[in-house]
Amino acid sequence: MLLPKKVKFRKWQSDRSNPKKPRIETRGTTLSFGSFGLKALATDRIKSNQIESARKVMARHLGKTGKVWIRIFPDRPYTAKPPELGMGKGKGDPKGYCFEVGPGRVIFEVDGVSDAVAREALRKAGTKLPVKTKVISR
Repeated sequence: MLLPKKVKFRKWQSDRSNPKKPRIETRGTTLSFGSFGLKALATDRIKSNQIESARKVMARHLGKTGKVWIRIFPDRPYTAKPPELGMGKGKGDPKGYCFEVGPGRVIFEVDGVSDAVAREALRKAGTKLPVKTKVISR
């Protein structure tokens, strides 16, 4: 799983979010490395284990000839409190790391395989993520 070596702060504050006005991405919106990519269509937080799960599915489907680029890195810590604990008593302990993705962000890129294989691999990877996605090509 992806996680940072060191962080400046153990816990982050919650961001403000307005579902009526989604934060549209301006960086990382075009293909830079591969011929095909998986683009997010909504705003959500993708955890590091979800990124890893999608990467494994793609790697299996592509075989040895395909190359995968992960364009996001989970550096935002998220916290959770133990189950059956009452309200109050402060913020929970850090549980893992996630990445806040907005509409337009390219999450994965693929190259070195045929059109049909790349599209199917990216479609399978998209099912592992909590955000609605779309396969794009050059």
